[in-house]
Amino acid sequence: MPVKPAAPPYPKRLYLFDIDGTLITSGGAGETSYREAVAEVCGSLAPLEGLNFAGNTDTGLARSILSAAGKDPTGEAIVALHDTYLRILADRIHRHQGKLLPGIILLLDRLKERSDCVLALLTGNLAAGAEVKLTHYGVWHYFEFGAYADDHHERNQLGPIAAARAFEEHGREFTPDQIYVIGDTPRDIECGKAFGAITVAVATGKYSREELSSHSPDFLFDDLSDVDAVLKAIAPEH
Repeated sequence: MPVKPAAPPYPKRLYLFDIDGTLITSGGAGETSYREAVAEVCGSLAPLEGLNFAGNTDTGLARSILSAAGKDPTGEAIVALHDTYLRILADRIHRHQGKLLPGIILLLDRLKERSDCVLALLTGNLAAGAEVKLTHYGVWHYFEFGAYADDHHERNQLGPIAAARAFEEHGREFTPDQIYVIGDTPRDIECGKAFGAITVAVATGKYSREELSSHSPDFLFDDLSDVDAVLKAIAPEH
């Protein structure tokens, strides 16, 4: 009797990566493009006063900016601001000196080759903006799907959306203890905790190790350059 081939193993872990400050730095292309879009659409940079880009979502920013400019943040107004931003970003991404952050390619390669790991995005970027940035730096193809600012303006709502997409893609539910949210801001940590995921903070963005530590992530790295140590911590092989 022929031996029935073993069924391929189900993936066991879902890794949700932030983009800016975690995978890449765009050399200011993203924030500069958003500022130029605001100036073009609103006629002033005043609506940006006091806003923190780090860890925010593009749609959350748009709602705050349009309200501060005295405009009704309707869907149409948000789309107009974002279309302007994406047009500027597509040009600016080539003119800024950004880079992949330490260890990223090797880490993604090592995770991607494993059948027990799924790679996806959880980001405050618009899906189109994420694609522009990550295609430019050669890593867009590593990620199967994502949860983006298009999906919700509140970052803490994006985790369950990403988990639902993982179910759609793989036909199985990832429990919170199998989901890792990887990011460089306190908002990434908060987002992961909001749906019970494991939080992995990396001090390669605007926040120091000490600032991130005060938000009690499950794992904290200065950067991801020691790939063996990172994998031992967050992707142990059994």
